[in-house]
Amino acid sequence: MTQRAADLLVNCLAAQGADRLFCVPGESYLSLLDALAGDNRIATVVCRHEGGAAMMAVADAKLTGRAGLIACSRGPGATNASIGLHLAQQDAVPMVMLIGQVSRDERGRGAFQEVDYTQFFGLMAKSVTEVTDAAKLPETVARAYRVAQSGTPGPVVIVLPEDMLEDDLSDDVTPQMLRPAAVTGPDAGALAQVADLLASAARPLIIAGGALDTTQGRAALAQLAHAHHVPVALTFKHQEIFDNSSPLYAGHLGFKIPPAHVDTLAEADLILALGTRLGDVPTQ
Repeated sequence: MTQRAADLLVNCLAAQGADRLFCVPGESYLSLLDALAGDNRIATVVCRHEGGAAMMAVADAKLTGRAGLIACSRGPGATNASIGLHLAQQDAVPMVMLIGQVSRDERGRGAFQEVDYTQFFGLMAKSVTEVTDAAKLPETVARAYRVAQSGTPGPVVIVLPEDMLEDDLSDDVTPQMLRPAAVTGPDAGALAQVADLLASAARPLIIAGGALDTTQGRAALAQLAHAHHVPVALTFKHQEIFDNSSPLYAGHLGFKIPPAHVDTLAEADLILALGTRLGDVPTQ
């Protein structure tokens, strides 16, 4: 018995826990759309613009804690969706983007709407993989989800040549199992050092960012701040992760905050930066 590569791809996505896919239908991945139409495990949400589809995938990931999933067609479809992929990179949001590609025999020939996505998304995505061998779909999809959700979360791109999606494969090629993302954190020695610094600081300040925007993260932030009576300033777009009515709330580090606010926070003699990359806005 054989199976179509597009059907295997849907099975692989479902095995990784995908339950929603946002897309604008395009001719370069019609086989995938056909496979999705015959499967009720993944809801296909059809959008009017790839930029909107990508933003929906980001929102889905933020609300569920799982990688958002988007599919788009080659060329302008992918470039339209790039705004959402860039947001996922900036906000450390896990996302898997599936992009239709020209047929394998047309690659490198300047085919209609052909784009080298490794070059286009290489500095924006955590990884870009073009699948030329359909038998590698299971490992490619499993790796994409793991990379997207491990370490600092972010977007991953899988490029799908349209003819590859029609390849016939043996039924022996099966999806890889879902593996939890690797969990990292500071060692006991680093935590002891932070505790010593906190104990000796006269004016400590916590700057908290989006990586704490989970139920557990918000609770841990509140517990830390109140246990040590440390003010908390929140980074751009994350003002909801700490109680704004708390006497320890030190404001939101957004654009164009009053100079007096910046000057006051600058008096801190210790900054604990938690869940933030300390980009240009929170370090103003």
